[in-house]
Amino acid sequence: MTWRVVADAWPELTARWRANWPGCAPVAHELKHYDAARWVRFHSLPNAKRHADTPAEYDILLNRHNTVLTTLFADEDLYVVTATHTSDGEITDLFTHPEPVTLNLGARPWLTLTRDDGYSHLLATRRRPRPRGLDPLLRAVADAVLRDVLITDLRMRRIYHPYDGGADCILENTEARRLLETVHADWLPAG
Repeated sequence: MTWRVVADAWPELTARWRANWPGCAPVAHELKHYDAARWVRFHSLPNAKRHADTPAEYDILLNRHNTVLTTLFADEDLYVVTATHTSDGEITDLFTHPEPVTLNLGARPWLTLTRDDGYSHLLATRRRPRPRGLDPLLRAVADAVLRDVLITDLRMRRIYHPYDGGADCILENTEARRLLETVHADWLPAG
């Protein structure tokens, strides 16, 4: 099923996306299928444990996310993109958006996409990096409160997609992917 754009509130961001990801919608959980040679997955906890149960496990989880984010983006400004999904195509009031963490980031509407199974409303914000500044967002993702998050550099060449259990990274080329795999080899899935 192909996504179609229904509304584009930030055309310059859309143009940047299309320049780097032609023919691919910015739907986080689908990006790993775009170009498998540029994709790598990391687990957020040892032994592929999916969810944190203790403060110590949350520390490990957040440390791993922040370590990879720093490796990918260092001190670059970022775009943080979140999504909400509806069946009718409307977000009637942005301030009743179901993911309050998104609003705390100062997100604004970017794209509304549709296909047979509903609508995806993407919200985006530009962020200056600060140590552990995305921890509330990353924890909401880890707890499955928030999903379909993308974190990207301003040119949209590198994508970080945290999910409850780890993160998918899609890089600008296979060499960059191999280097990232080598640096964080202990966090790769087994097999």
